[in-house]
Amino acid sequence: MSYEHLRGVMGGTPHTTTGSATASATAVLRPHLSLVPEAPAPFEEPLPPEATDQWQDRALCAQTDPEAFFPEKGGSTREAKKICMGCEVRHECLEYALAHDERFGIWGGLSERERRRLKRGII
Repeated sequence: MSYEHLRGVMGGTPHTTTGSATASATAVLRPHLSLVPEAPAPFEEPLPPEATDQWQDRALCAQTDPEAFFPEKGGSTREAKKICMGCEVRHECLEYALAHDERFGIWGGLSERERRRLKRGII
């Protein structure tokens, strides 16, 4: 199989050798090795489910109507906050919202305004 069609696309470079003129004349283009997928380790144990589990998968809001967490302006946030108070990942959720400057919705039991105040040190 020839890789000549990949020249300039995948960054292939001619394979050169210091051997005979015949070897260099028959050089072929090859993709960079970083583009070749690595073979899995033969005896690698799979990760336990909790190691690959995302906190979002354990969040109670994932099993609830999202409308409650993104109310209309002036709408009640009581239902969403009540759900958050019983959620095992409430702290991870709040940390995520603060780290990613989430501007809308209830995250970790706090509204947008409450998160802004928390960041400013008012709460």
